[in-house]
Amino acid sequence: MAAPFRHPHRVSYADCTVGNHLYHSRYLDLLEAARGEFLRSLGTTVLTWQDADYIFPVIEARVRYHFPARYDDWLTIEVRPTLVERVRLNFGHRILNQDGKLIIEAETFHCCTSRAEKPKRLPPVMMEKLSPLIGK
Repeated sequence: MAAPFRHPHRVSYADCTVGNHLYHSRYLDLLEAARGEFLRSLGTTVLTWQDADYIFPVIEARVRYHFPARYDDWLTIEVRPTLVERVRLNFGHRILNQDGKLIIEAETFHCCTSRAEKPKRLPPVMMEKLSPLIGK
């Protein structure tokens, strides 16, 4: 199994609650940013796919919170594809802090559609690049 893609993030003060926890919904923003950088690392940006009439909306997200991230923590967001078939594309995620402590585990479930939101098959070049990287 290939190593996951890793994306760094420093927790900003604006991301946190008064109690100095990363606000729960901000984790989804971090996952989105990491997925975008993962696709960029494979040679094509999300905007390029969109311009070619492919979008990948999230249809479900599961997040399991293990430990809070706090202001100024240095996070590593791991991303790997877990399913690549026909119109489905799923990603597994983990976020760890600078001490290696597991912050969250998550999975996002996507479908491939046109910009008009009609389902369509994943682009063959995307399937070629992602399929060898599938892991759980």
